[in-house]
Amino acid sequence: MKISIVTETFLPSTDGVVTRLRASIDYLIDQGHEIQVIAPDLGVRSYRNIRFDGVQPRTFFLYKHRKFGMPTRTIKTYLEEFDPDLVHVVNPAFMGYSGIKYGKKLGVPLIASYHTHVPKYADYYNMSWSEPLLWWHFRRMHNKADINLCTSQAILEELNDQNFYNMHLWKRGVDTERFNPELRDSDMRRRLSNDHPDKTLLLFVGRLAFEKEIDSLVPMLEQKPDAHLAIVGDGPYRSELEKNFGHLENVTFTGFLHGEELARAYASADAFMFPSTTETLGLVILEAMASGLPVIAAESGPTNEQVEDGSTGLLYRSGTNGNLTEVINRLQESGLLKKMSKEAYEHSRDYGWRGPAQQLLDFYESAIEQKQEKQQQAIQ
Repeated sequence: MKISIVTETFLPSTDGVVTRLRASIDYLIDQGHEIQVIAPDLGVRSYRNIRFDGVQPRTFFLYKHRKFGMPTRTIKTYLEEFDPDLVHVVNPAFMGYSGIKYGKKLGVPLIASYHTHVPKYADYYNMSWSEPLLWWHFRRMHNKADINLCTSQAILEELNDQNFYNMHLWKRGVDTERFNPELRDSDMRRRLSNDHPDKTLLLFVGRLAFEKEIDSLVPMLEQKPDAHLAIVGDGPYRSELEKNFGHLENVTFTGFLHGEELARAYASADAFMFPSTTETLGLVILEAMASGLPVIAAESGPTNEQVEDGSTGLLYRSGTNGNLTEVINRLQESGLLKKMSKEAYEHSRDYGWRGPAQQLLDFYESAIEQKQEKQQQAIQ
């Protein structure tokens, strides 16, 4: 099968969408399929033996730290040259519009997947007036696809309520070989804790953006000098975060970590912090569990699906009536941390990437079969 993947984000980015795509592409190639990736050209033009076609990236005025591919007829040329059996548009927003448009014109099956809850970001950027328009935009694009995918049951139900058609759940996964507790490292723990390894070490991993709600951890850290937070990642909000956390001695910013260094960081902490309430999934949750970390997470639909309170982690209320400090106190109770670490690790063992990747291939084959049936019915 020849598969064209049109995606708003790809290498060298390291977010959850790219992690999922890489795992899926690896599996598809191993199964003998031919892959084209059309993505913003950010300098990485090769990955295994895929055909990579880059789109000139541009800065978007509302998100100036990052460059995006914009709608362009170049995508039409790339698709026609490759002549795919199926087009998969990942996170259609900007250049994804062209992926939808020209994929549809090719007459081949079209799949779209929803990974970023953009309409919900409107409130964080004082643009709540734009939320209905954003829903209209994403609904219009997704409803041109033959099959639509999303990554959590809560988001699937919300998209159904917003009249998105043909929605299906694409299961989550994690690299269970890369992330594991055996990588715990005393030197890494000292680095993350700023040489205070005996404190309860809390870890955040992700893009440093306003909507990630990392600021909400400040009051807890003010009340818990016996806990230390390591913030792994970078992004447009880092300088503001460094100001907001500047009066605290129990916070460390590491910048981006990759590969084995990131895996050692996970394994060397005590618990993982997930304060965001706008994620469609959050693959870092499974990476943390695979590393033996219980997850301390703000309550939200997608997060509640992944974290079993008191077993694989602890859930807390965010906002002015939040109870995060009480939850961290509970985490430090004798025996609970060890128990949840074990249960989080065991839970993660069921979520390798092979299952979600095969599921994606099943969706591809189903879309092709549906298209063929419709064409036969039209002839008759």
